[in-house]
Amino acid sequence: MVTDSASDLPEAVLAELGIVVVPLTIRIGENDLVDGKDLTPTQFWERCANSPVLPETAAPAPGAFAQAFSWAAEAGHSGVICVTLSGALSGTFDAARAGASTGSSSIPIRVIDSRSVTMGEGLTVMAAARMAAEGKSLDQVAKAVESLVSRTRVYGALGGLDHLKKGGRIGGAQAFLGSLLSIKPIIEVRNGRVEAESRQRTRGRSLDYLVDKVRQHAPVEQLAVMHGDAPDLDDLLARIGAALPDQEVLVGDLGPVVGAHTGPGTMGVTFHTTS
Repeated sequence: MVTDSASDLPEAVLAELGIVVVPLTIRIGENDLVDGKDLTPTQFWERCANSPVLPETAAPAPGAFAQAFSWAAEAGHSGVICVTLSGALSGTFDAARAGASTGSSSIPIRVIDSRSVTMGEGLTVMAAARMAAEGKSLDQVAKAVESLVSRTRVYGALGGLDHLKKGGRIGGAQAFLGSLLSIKPIIEVRNGRVEAESRQRTRGRSLDYLVDKVRQHAPVEQLAVMHGDAPDLDDLLARIGAALPDQEVLVGDLGPVVGAHTGPGTMGVTFHTTS
């Protein structure tokens, strides 16, 4: 199982499921840093707080994916499923396809656009890795992943608009710009793009709104919460626990790839619907 570092999966999950991560690059000022190797989420947010310029991101080279696919073949795997972040937001999907077409790997490779990002992408990767571990065939896993892509929901409460606007990935969330400064924007990843979902008046209402989104789709197959150096993470988790006491929640850091465009304080929920 191969993915990219925008999936924001915790290290423990990657190790448990044997997932190979191809990292993106983060540029902060004059420094190019490899996501997950040169820069952890904690270090990223510290640098953001002290940097006068916003970070930028760059997709991996096709060769990085080709190397991951070759490693899988050498390790004795019979095939590879590679799930990437949305092709509408990054060139990573195209890079993975180019890497797969080099012929450097002797096993079949399926590259699938998650049409999502952060742990929305990550939950699909986890599900695929578990199916592979259960002995499902390459075709079976690929078909299941395609189904999950259409059933993935991602909602986020932004800490602000500066990163999203200047980062160039704002998409339909452009509708927020020029609005009252007091609004607390909610965004959604829809059809692979970042779109404006709603406006809330307070941070508390924003968190309640995220919980309501999960509750509206309950029961969900998997729920994750991701945050970018958000001081009120425990508040959101408490609200989810009160509303959905039996729901397991995977918590992860919002990493540099997504955090570069959404900014500090951003929190989100992502889940797979059952239909």
